[in-house]
Amino acid sequence: MTLRREAFLDHVKERGEYGTAEEAERAARVVLALLGAHLVGDVRAQLAARLPETFAWILLNPLTSAEPLPPERFVRATAAWIEGATEQTAAWDVSAVLSTVADAAGEDLLGQILLQLPAGYDLLFGRPRPT
Repeated sequence: MTLRREAFLDHVKERGEYGTAEEAERAARVVLALLGAHLVGDVRAQLAARLPETFAWILLNPLTSAEPLPPERFVRATAAWIEGATEQTAAWDVSAVLSTVADAAGEDLLGQILLQLPAGYDLLFGRPRPT
């Protein structure tokens, strides 16, 4: 089931404790653009189908990563894309967005997403996996 844009942003806003929907949207746009660069094939398309159209297009942007970034570098890249962000605030942004994405994806699709990403992303999605 696809989340409506407002519902998606409300979840991100609440989890990120943002003061405005604009702050939540800025975080969502950056994190989804970076995430989309790491996902390929049906998994990316399936996730896009569960996101609001605006965010689905961002995820499907043809931006690609030469190599998957480890979680720490993903957070650093997020900080670099958000004006005034630090690694600590970017980690908060990533968590707020990716935990909302995890809810939209569901457990089965999230498992497929995590298979395409380096170890440690389960924590960024707020879904720690047993070791």
